[in-house]
Amino acid sequence: QVQVVESGGGLVQSGGSLRLSCAASGSIFSIKAMGWHRQAPGKQRELVAATTSGGATNYADSVKGRFTISRDNAKNTVYLQMNSLKPEDTAVYYCNVVVFPVGVFDRAYEYWGQGTQVTVSS
Repeated sequence: QVQVVESGGGLVQSGGSLRLSCAASGSIFSIKAMGWHRQAPGKQRELVAATTSGGATNYADSVKGRFTISRDNAKNTVYLQMNSLKPEDTAVYYCNVVVFPVGVFDRAYEYWGQGTQVTVSS
């Protein structure tokens, strides 16, 4: 079993910053990728940023230049530094990880956290 726990959400004024953290734990052999998605009320969940085990990163156009994803492989933790926040960044932010569980080598499995609320006031 793999657990994914996010932290760091909250209320911030427009132009402010927040840092989200996500830690994966449990029966993990290796992590293939980690990322952040968000879902605003009435909208579909969308990719915000992701990083692979090789260090490649991918960002939504709407956050490029403002958000930075980073990863601590030793701690199985991924971070999302969010700067210059805008009211339209308000959403529930979800962390997802793609892992090879211990004893499984033929496919990777995806796990999601419970989400953390980010609210940006104007």
